[in-house]
Amino acid sequence: MHIGLIGGIGPAATEFYYRGLIDRHAAAGTTPDLTIVHADVREMAANLASNNAQRQAEIFACLIRRLAAAGAELAAVTSMGGHFCIRELEAISPLPLLNAIPEVDAAIRQRKLRTIGLIGTRNVMESGLYGGITAARIVRPEGDAFEQVHTAYITMAGVGRVTDGRTADPCSRRWRRRRQQRTALGGALAASLLRAHVLRAIERRAAAAGNERNARLARAARARLVAQLGDGLRIADALAAPHA
Repeated sequence: MHIGLIGGIGPAATEFYYRGLIDRHAAAGTTPDLTIVHADVREMAANLASNNAQRQAEIFACLIRRLAAAGAELAAVTSMGGHFCIRELEAISPLPLLNAIPEVDAAIRQRKLRTIGLIGTRNVMESGLYGGITAARIVRPEGDAFEQVHTAYITMAGVGRVTDGRTADPCSRRWRRRRQQRTALGGALAASLLRAHVLRAIERRAAAAGNERNARLARAARARLVAQLGDGLRIADALAAPHA
């Protein structure tokens, strides 16, 4: 399956998704067929700030047409922030989309989490991941910490790296005071869930084509990934772990 990624929003997230897909294909014994097209993170940030979802969806759809011309069979937006226009994009995308939001919700339900801590951009936190989290109660940063987390995420997306070690401190100090079951959702979890979604799509396409070997390899790789999701959350779990 030829996978198309909308990258650049921001560079670090794109690299994370790209590297993860390579790793999972290697584990499945398959070679990735992949094309990445660059989106302007500053343009997306402006549309996000003005809540102009339709305009951003049109920009993404134009990029997806380029992915389709390159042979891609499905597309993914390599940013949870970029999912603010996912509904509008689904309506006009020339390719099937891998929407990470339902996968996040399903993973929360599968892990039987009752309360989760949500960190990300202002839009992600205010909307509860665009209304996509239904399986648990959401806890958000409070007061000054809310804007600090938003600013840290926007800065990190723009420069493509974490510039200091203070990003999670406001959340960890508050959440560690509370004796509740919770975890923090960030780009790493979302990327892991997207890779699981891609592997499931690969498995289904291979099975439909009668390629049982590739279907079996993708199924095994996805099972390993699902089993390892807890490890992928180790940083968030450490931040949000209840303390006596």
